[in-house]
Amino acid sequence: MNNLIEYENLSKLNNPFFQEYKLKLEQFLEKGWFVLGDEVKTFENQFAKYCGSKHCVGVANGLDGLVLALRSLNLPEESQVIVPSNTYIASILAIFQAGLKPILVEPDIATYNIDPILIEGKITPKTKAIMVVHLYGKVCDMAPILEIAKRYNLHIIEDCAQSHGATYKGQKSGTFGDISAFSFYPTKNLGALGDAGSVNTNIDDLATKVRSLRNYGSSKKYFNDYIGYNSRLDEIQALFLNIKLKSLDEINLHKRKLASIYLENLNDAYIKPVVNKDYYDVYHIFNIRYSHRDKLKEYLNENDIRTEIHYPVAPIHQKATKGLFLNEKTPIAEEIHATTLSLPISFFHTEEDVYKVVEIMNKFVTTIN
Repeated sequence: MNNLIEYENLSKLNNPFFQEYKLKLEQFLEKGWFVLGDEVKTFENQFAKYCGSKHCVGVANGLDGLVLALRSLNLPEESQVIVPSNTYIASILAIFQAGLKPILVEPDIATYNIDPILIEGKITPKTKAIMVVHLYGKVCDMAPILEIAKRYNLHIIEDCAQSHGATYKGQKSGTFGDISAFSFYPTKNLGALGDAGSVNTNIDDLATKVRSLRNYGSSKKYFNDYIGYNSRLDEIQALFLNIKLKSLDEINLHKRKLASIYLENLNDAYIKPVVNKDYYDVYHIFNIRYSHRDKLKEYLNENDIRTEIHYPVAPIHQKATKGLFLNEKTPIAEEIHATTLSLPISFFHTEEDVYKVVEIMNKFVTTIN
């Protein structure tokens, strides 16, 4: 077991930050301000600055961030929102929870992000927004999407749960659309020690509304302007995020280095992530695709290498969505779900770990062929 290469280990991932966590936590406890205090304000200011957003509003988690972002746009009930068919189900749940209707658009099989070419064919008079999801740490192809949104007068919501610090043509994710939502779940490149999220925007009125919605619909204590939520970023999670944010670029660079080892050395029998000069990918997930995915996963497990599948079941086949996407066909999404495998690429992994994974994976190709 000493040679085990874990997919993720949150203790090891956070170990470099433990000393500062403990020091700041002691100060935090003595201060005694636990909700919407200085740590949240500091994080909101610093993360907005990091992303290049005018506003950052801390919320309880990424799903709430998407719901509040959608709610802030004040779209008519049952408005249609275009969303990729292979996204993590949270994107789709948010649309339903905001009282809107998700319209699935297939991804580009090469990038796994929504295919801009297919968007226009799904637009109807009821379409009011496009939710782009920057999967695995790669920003969507935003230039044509922005052009479509402008032509049809559509809002753009960015799901940035996996793209902290990723860029497209030099611009960071979360700054292209009207509004965006981030998740700081512990496994993210910028991860808290529990649930946490944010909503980012350059539009003053949207930021003001989200600040109110997250706090019972109130901007003044005991006075409620909206049917709101209790979805505030915890002060203690903001503390942890303030510490880790200073190292986010270092974390991303480390993951990019590990990704380069995979990209340069894995057998070409594996379909690897595409690389393009217009994109700065941060590899929250490093996924490959392979026709014998399940056999490969089992082989790696037998050789003490742990992997994950993001995601094994297409959203339209989830029990929760049964009957909600009648007659919908998503063959590209299903091909991705059936063949994708996520390889170890955490901040705690070493180059030696990744070379070992490559060695075992390349050996597997020779055994199966």
